[in-house]
Amino acid sequence: MADQLKGRTIFITGSGGVLGSTYVRRMLDQGARVVASDLPGPRAEALKEKHGGNPDFRFYDLDVGVEDQVIEIFQRILKDGWEPNVVLNNAAITGEMLMGAGKPFPDFADTTVADFERTLRTNLTGAFMIARQMDRDIVGKWPATLVNVASMYALNGAHHPIYEGMPFKNFSAYGVTKAGIHGLTVWLAGYWAPRKATVNTIAPGAVFNGHSDEFQRRVSELIMAGRMAQPDEIADAMLFLCSAQAGYMTGQLVNVDGGFSAW
Repeated sequence: MADQLKGRTIFITGSGGVLGSTYVRRMLDQGARVVASDLPGPRAEALKEKHGGNPDFRFYDLDVGVEDQVIEIFQRILKDGWEPNVVLNNAAITGEMLMGAGKPFPDFADTTVADFERTLRTNLTGAFMIARQMDRDIVGKWPATLVNVASMYALNGAHHPIYEGMPFKNFSAYGVTKAGIHGLTVWLAGYWAPRKATVNTIAPGAVFNGHSDEFQRRVSELIMAGRMAQPDEIADAMLFLCSAQAGYMTGQLVNVDGGFSAW
């Protein structure tokens, strides 16, 4: 449906990744004004280069794990004349990102408290701080929507054998934080309901992002659809959750995982 998001102003954390950048593109295509944010770096620069000339796009540097930055972000956005009525808690650290910092992928016994807590700080505490700032600056002033981004591993255990011999593994802190995200959703859904704000969780499945043929084969055997998702297939569901058509939904977990969670 064309212009599915017309009239929506959507603020997205962690906008530079494979899903975040897809959300930005699709939301702009559907008539939304999009306020994107991410850490400074190549991903942020790519977003600005692609969409910087669009008057419906704005970008802010943001580390959701830094409290002062989160406290200031909505006031900065509002001061610039934008009024977000939809927020996506999309920023997250994955095990692959930790490896990208030059670290070997640890076994569980070798996982450091520092890496676990860094992941917790971004994926869960950061989501809490964004929601808390919504509560302070947005919720109750106009109808608002928060979508928390979880994972197929939020409420389902990782299938560890599919990672054997791969350069990456499933990181324990990732699944822990993504389970916690939905706990935040259901708590906030009831708390914000009297102020006309809805909160839902989307749990994307395995999204193809340059994975090897062997990894695709292994993970696809666990999925009813028999394949990994394309980013736009996750975005299709996200667009609905951000639209007025989802106005009667709150406190829900929406799995978009090709049937992985239904076996």
